[in-house]
Amino acid sequence: MRLAPLLASITDAILHLHGWAALALVFALPALEASAFVGFVFPGEIAVLLGGVLAYQGRVSLGAALAAAILGAIVGDSIGYWIGREWGRTILRGTIGKLPLIRRHVDKNLDRAEEYLRRRGPHAVVLGRFTAGLRVMVPGLAGISRMSYWRFLLFNVIGGALWATTFVLLGYFGGAAWHQVAGIASKAGLILLALIVVGLTAVRVARNVRA
Repeated sequence: MRLAPLLASITDAILHLHGWAALALVFALPALEASAFVGFVFPGEIAVLLGGVLAYQGRVSLGAALAAAILGAIVGDSIGYWIGREWGRTILRGTIGKLPLIRRHVDKNLDRAEEYLRRRGPHAVVLGRFTAGLRVMVPGLAGISRMSYWRFLLFNVIGGALWATTFVLLGYFGGAAWHQVAGIASKAGLILLALIVVGLTAVRVARNVRA
C-alpha cells in the first residue's frame, strides 16, 4: 500500500470515531512517534490536529483531547529516551549504520549529537518537538547522550504541552478546513527545521574560522 492512501485511510478512520476510541488514538499515535518510530510514517501532529477537529464536531470534549494529546507526547518521548539510553547506539549501528555511505560516520556523528545535546539539550527537546523528523529522533539522542532524565522530562513536559495544545487548538478552530491548517503547519515545521540546520551550520563554520 502506498503511503498517501494509507495516511488518508488512517485520518478517515480517526474522523469516524468518538469517545474513548478517538481519545485512545489521539494518545497512542503521538506516544508511538518516538517510542516506536511511527512518526516516520504517520506524523503524530496529524492525530493531535484531528483530536481538535473531533472536539469541534462534539465527538469528544476539548479538555479530553488536550489531555490525551499532551500525555501521549510526554509518555512517548519518555519511552524514546529510555530506548535511546539503553539500546540507542546498538539500534543505529544495526539499522542505518549498515549502509555503506553511513557506516564509517555513525559514531562520529553520534558523538557530535551527544556534545550538542549536552550543551543545548533543553532547546533541542523543546524546538525538536515542532518538526516531524527531530520529534522522532531527539528523545532517543537525549537518552544516548545520557542527559539527566529529570532534566529531559522537564523540557519534554514543556515542549509536549506547547506542541499538543497548539495542534489541538488548530484543529478545533480550523474545523472543517483542517486540511489547509495541516498543510500550513507542515510547511512551518519544515521551515523551522531548515532554520535549525542553517543555524547549526553557521555556528560550526564560525567556530572553525575562529580556530
